[in-house]
Amino acid sequence: MTEEEEKDGEVPEEHSLESLGKLPGVGSTTLSKLKDAGYTTLQAVAVVTPEELSVDAGVPITTAQKIISAARQALNITFKTALELKQERMNTRKITTSSKNLDELLGGGIETRMLTEVFGEYGSGKTQICHQLSVNVQLPEDKGGLRGKAVYIDTEGTFRWERIEAMAKGLGLDPDEIMSNIYWIRAINSNHQMEVVGKLFEFVNEEYIRLVIVDSVTSHFRAEYPGRENLAARQQKLNKHLHQLVRLAEVYNIAVVITNQVMSRPDVFYGDPTQAVGGHVMYHAPGVRVQLKRSRGNKRIARIVDAPHLPEGETVFAITEWGIRDPD
Repeated sequence: MTEEEEKDGEVPEEHSLESLGKLPGVGSTTLSKLKDAGYTTLQAVAVVTPEELSVDAGVPITTAQKIISAARQALNITFKTALELKQERMNTRKITTSSKNLDELLGGGIETRMLTEVFGEYGSGKTQICHQLSVNVQLPEDKGGLRGKAVYIDTEGTFRWERIEAMAKGLGLDPDEIMSNIYWIRAINSNHQMEVVGKLFEFVNEEYIRLVIVDSVTSHFRAEYPGRENLAARQQKLNKHLHQLVRLAEVYNIAVVITNQVMSRPDVFYGDPTQAVGGHVMYHAPGVRVQLKRSRGNKRIARIVDAPHLPEGETVFAITEWGIRDPD
């Protein structure tokens, strides 16, 4: 990694938490509490609610409100013109999927500062895409990567180092070096899953993480909250987790990709009877939603279900011995 790239992964000095200590009302004791709670940048403080900060840092809610307000003021979070927003969004970067067809469908690849959901039936290619992205994020930018590392949160035991090795070889890369830059963790339940993501707010900056994957995001929630009587509790907790992931993507300008299971709706007589698990909570949180379907042989169909900046459409890609590719 070059010196310029290392700087790109660092939090600017004026955005570090120490700068918050210079603001009125934030003393050394409060600053220490914020650090212990995992708030290490102004961005991390600015995106939480006063209630969350109060609980996490153990400070009165009035103090939390003042801290958040000071952080937002320091970051100049205020009204912006559409032109200013365009210039800011131009700083987002993209990770190639190794399929030109799929990249074109996604507007150039998987975007940073964005939560991307990939859902589909078993064997549709969700985990294969996640494995490929974990390799590709390490590529130089001129080859569709970000020269960064990946975090893979595995909730179903689907991660396979053998596929990472094959995909690395398919790109002419050193498999051991590639695998050493992918941090894997098995989330054992929904609480652990959320705890892991909470710790990433500090970890991603320490290790130059540019991609976070949760495969799959709804598995534990679905298993731990069965039945209609638990639906409200499940949806509230899942909603909090999704917003946690959205903040992570926005605060650190990284790509966050989640996979999701599907279920069949017997009451649907026309069109596709399958839909993503999670209900309306899942409809609103991700910035891009992609549905995968099986086709003949090793071919898969990808369809944009929802993306405010992309047109609806679909394309075909293939899952080969060496990873995601365009079909022959």
